[in-house]
Amino acid sequence: MTSRTPGPAGTRPDELQLRRAALTVGLRIAVAIAVMVIAVIVAAAIYMLYLSHHPDVSRQDPHSARVYVESNDMLKAMAVAGLAGILAAGAIGWLSARNAIRPLGRALELQRRFVQDASHELRTPLAILDARVQLAQDHVAAGTEAAALLAQVRHDTAGLAATVQELLLAATGDPGSADAEPVDVNDVVAGVTADFQDMAAGRGIRLEFVHTGSPRVRIQPNSLRRAVLGLVDNALTHTPEGGRVTVTAMSRGREAAITVADTGTGISGIDQDRVFDRFARTSEPSPGNRRSYGLGLALVREIAVAAGGRVEISSTGPRGTTMALTFPAVP
Repeated sequence: MTSRTPGPAGTRPDELQLRRAALTVGLRIAVAIAVMVIAVIVAAAIYMLYLSHHPDVSRQDPHSARVYVESNDMLKAMAVAGLAGILAAGAIGWLSARNAIRPLGRALELQRRFVQDASHELRTPLAILDARVQLAQDHVAAGTEAAALLAQVRHDTAGLAATVQELLLAATGDPGSADAEPVDVNDVVAGVTADFQDMAAGRGIRLEFVHTGSPRVRIQPNSLRRAVLGLVDNALTHTPEGGRVTVTAMSRGREAAITVADTGTGISGIDQDRVFDRFARTSEPSPGNRRSYGLGLALVREIAVAAGGRVEISSTGPRGTTMALTFPAVP
């Protein structure tokens, strides 16, 4: 997710961005034309000054008609004409840029409406699903394995509903995380690793969570959960059977760091700076013959940047890869 700054009442953030883009393009066009106009005026002024100091040159053709104008008046007229040309160029440039960017605005509007409609339509089925799970819980004895599974399903449903709510807020231009309360990193990371335990065990991978200190960051809990989930899912995907994935949460000065270390074969066949791009592909297959990193790591970077943090590859090699997710810590 990207952080957005709300604009004036009734104006969507993307509309403000499009207007600024049109204004920027228009200004660049105006500046380019202004430089050309000024260059022409300067060249004409230099030529006039040259003729005024070399009258013999201007009298080489005695049969041509002559009109005598004061050089000061001529320079003033040229300055006024140049200024008018610059203003006209600016207006034409802004209108041209606005017309050129208008199709992009329509595309963004369609995209926003789709996200809004999809998010809104998903809220009702999720609410119904949560109610049915809650009803099933009432018919199961507490403390049984079935009760624990239903509680986990309800927890996952709540996480999905929170993600849908974030999509809806993003589509409406609400910054969402501007007033977020401090979140306990250990609680969120522990929950994510617990959710992945069954998947890791099914793949023959040992998943561990280690923490030092009690780091807290200012971010929406579900956003932090999605970021950690993306890193852990990526680590499990690229770790072979019998391997290990270690998730560590720690306080590091004024920062809170979450590292995810795996025992895979490392990152190869792609520039490390491109791993966090959408659908980045490698030239060499990883375990499971996967060559694409999909959207997961790209979304992790967007979440981190929106909260003032960053994600990076700490180390990678034949013995595994370690990725670090870092946020400003809350005292």
